[in-house]
Amino acid sequence: MKRTISSAVLLVTLLICQPLWAHTDESMDAMPSPHGGQIRGTGPYHLELVAKDGELLLYMTDHLNNEIKTSGGEGKANIQRGKARSRITVKLEPSQDNMFTGRGDFQLDPTTVIVVFVKLPEQDAYGARFTPLKPKSVGAGMKTGGGHGHDDQHH
Repeated sequence: MKRTISSAVLLVTLLICQPLWAHTDESMDAMPSPHGGQIRGTGPYHLELVAKDGELLLYMTDHLNNEIKTSGGEGKANIQRGKARSRITVKLEPSQDNMFTGRGDFQLDPTTVIVVFVKLPEQDAYGARFTPLKPKSVGAGMKTGGGHGHDDQHH
């Protein structure tokens, strides 16, 4: 009887925690993004970065996609571009309920990497790495050929 209860508790724990383990960049890229940006998981949060030339919008939610209020928070974004990796830092300010915004003199290209750091009052600081113009992989992890192991067959 004790073994059955222990097994049931373990199974429920694994089922609840399983989504938290699936926060690879590839799994996050496969998620639909509410604002058309790139999503990353960091600590207890999901961060969605919408990046345009000269402008950054960073949305914060929890793992259940509930908005996280950013008032009183602070953040910064380090923007690196090209092989020389020149770096520009943009201050992120709380804006609206669950968003940080920042503006700066920068242009995006496919080599652009943006690393953001955010800190909310009385919380730990968290960071995430974004590649906003990186093309999403077709099928989000599926092999070409439909993922059925037929990649080497020619019809």
